[in-house]
Amino acid sequence: MDLATLLPVLLAGYLLGSIPFGLLLTSLTGGGDLRSVGSGNIGATNVLRTGRKGLAAATLLLDLGKGFAAVWLARHVLGGDPAIGGLAAVIGHCFPVWLKFKGGKGVATTAGVCFGLWWPIGAVYAAVWIAMLAI
Repeated sequence: MDLATLLPVLLAGYLLGSIPFGLLLTSLTGGGDLRSVGSGNIGATNVLRTGRKGLAAATLLLDLGKGFAAVWLARHVLGGDPAIGGLAAVIGHCFPVWLKFKGGKGVATTAGVCFGLWWPIGAVYAAVWIAMLAI
């Protein structure tokens, strides 16, 4: 892949991944700064620690969606490597420029990337995650 294709894929993936949905949702609904709760991360697990299950579910779906969207965008719009777009999204979630490079762990975003790359990989990822949660 040439640089003219690689840079837009990296930038789009990173910018999508860096959207802090957990922080935005909790802030917009009067929940304050999510980074001052629990682990201080911006992801769905920490939103769940606020006791707001609906917001946690929305955060999970939005974080999944941004990983999937980065893969889809790289593949169908930008004509680049979808795996690179997905990787950039996970890096964006973990190290968002807007939050001084302190984000989440990237679990849900990685799941979205896996579903976007090939749904059976996403299904296995989800099954392993649910099994670990049960344990």
